[in-house]
Amino acid sequence: MASNDSQVEEVEVEENDAESESRGKKVAKHDAGAADLEKVTDYEEEKEIAAQDIQDAMRVVSDRQNIEAKAKHEKEKELSKVKINKDDVDYIVQEMEISRTRAERVLREYKGNVVEALVFLTN
Repeated sequence: MASNDSQVEEVEVEENDAESESRGKKVAKHDAGAADLEKVTDYEEEKEIAAQDIQDAMRVVSDRQNIEAKAKHEKEKELSKVKINKDDVDYIVQEMEISRTRAERVLREYKGNVVEALVFLTN
């Protein structure tokens, strides 16, 4: 009987070892699945952070463009207030062979001073 008991114990031990081994495989598969899920989660978090960074950068660029457009508009407004002589514009157009709008703009930038405008255009 003792040998039967020891045989039964050996069979039970072997079954327990087999169960432990299959549980170990299941746990390993579960751990691998959890690791994969963690990678996906990390990737999604990085994408969310990157998306927020992109939105912030776009907002900064947009704000900068708005400021530059406003400054340009203010400068144009200021330049349009400068009085220029039509004869001076004609003279610059004729001498420098440039468009009337370009001549008017340069003349306005130099506050109607023909000499300074011509010096700028020749340099």
